[in-house]
Amino acid sequence: MAYTITLIPGDGIGPEVTTAAVRVLEATGIKFNWEQAIAGQQAQDKYGTPLPDDLLVSIRRNKVALKGPITTPVGSGFRSVNVAIRKELDLYVCLRPCKSYPGAPSHYQDVDIVVVRENTEDLYLGIECRRQTPEAAKLARLIEENGNWVNVDSSFSIKAISPNASRRIAKYAFDYARAHGRKKVTVVHKANILKETDGLFLSTTIDVARDYPDIEFESHMVDSICSQLVRYPQHHDVIVLPNLYGDIISELCAGLIGGVGLAPGANIGDHIAVFEPTHGSAPKYTGQNKVNPMAMMLSGVLMLRHLEEKEAADKVESAIEQVIAEGESVTYDMKPDRNDPTAVGTSQVADAVIKKIKE
Repeated sequence: MAYTITLIPGDGIGPEVTTAAVRVLEATGIKFNWEQAIAGQQAQDKYGTPLPDDLLVSIRRNKVALKGPITTPVGSGFRSVNVAIRKELDLYVCLRPCKSYPGAPSHYQDVDIVVVRENTEDLYLGIECRRQTPEAAKLARLIEENGNWVNVDSSFSIKAISPNASRRIAKYAFDYARAHGRKKVTVVHKANILKETDGLFLSTTIDVARDYPDIEFESHMVDSICSQLVRYPQHHDVIVLPNLYGDIISELCAGLIGGVGLAPGANIGDHIAVFEPTHGSAPKYTGQNKVNPMAMMLSGVLMLRHLEEKEAADKVESAIEQVIAEGESVTYDMKPDRNDPTAVGTSQVADAVIKKIKE
């Protein structure tokens, strides 16, 4: 049997790390039919849109996609294609495991945290009003009519949290914990200040927790958990958060294990899953065969587990773990000294992982 997978190479370093991951996945002996599609700047140049309909059709048909990082312009240009894909396909779970491997450049050991980020609402809805526009003025008047005050020269971004989205992400976090033998779920919020939005997220998660008496449950404010994670990361297990906090905290957790080069990700809905690394497209390194492909490979491991190819997934993860532990065939970011001349390139890391798979 061969799996038909939508393959989105991405921008910048995306094609390089995607190629490395594909080589590693194919080395397991699992058969894949890769249905390639483009998004981002490449699609914008070719089709006049960064998110072509053909790409969404392909993902909906195949149900599974492996995606490289895509550049999001800062301050101008098109909105995030990553966010658009999640919204279009209702991929309401952003799953970001952060696990430490011996030999990785980290000050911590035995970190094994799973970040479960709500993926469809919060500030990432992208509902904004620019300053000095009729829309911004109207919103400012509405705020004043409700007894509050804002500077009339303000721009606005809307934060929206719903009970339905909060409930399903909380339920996913507890179901994941139960299915994977996890002991604790922590909900993160700022409900002392944002009483209506974060307060709703917190109260809904508390309500869901009552259905899982076998799972320990706790809550932390977002500023508090930053301190807790830096001091005692081993005390945390599954963390469930609204969209923006989830994005930030998953980066912090990646730092605990040695950086985003080791941080895989998955965007999951009820029927569709898209697997991608946590890191961005790093355009300044395009074509240099320099960057770490392990986050992309580990995203492939998540994909294999989603496909219930557990043996192949374990084999790839074990091979990556061995390469990290040996510390020889790794990229510059995995060396104690980032200027170490013995660092290898993207394709050489793939060679080393494939060699371990075949041993």
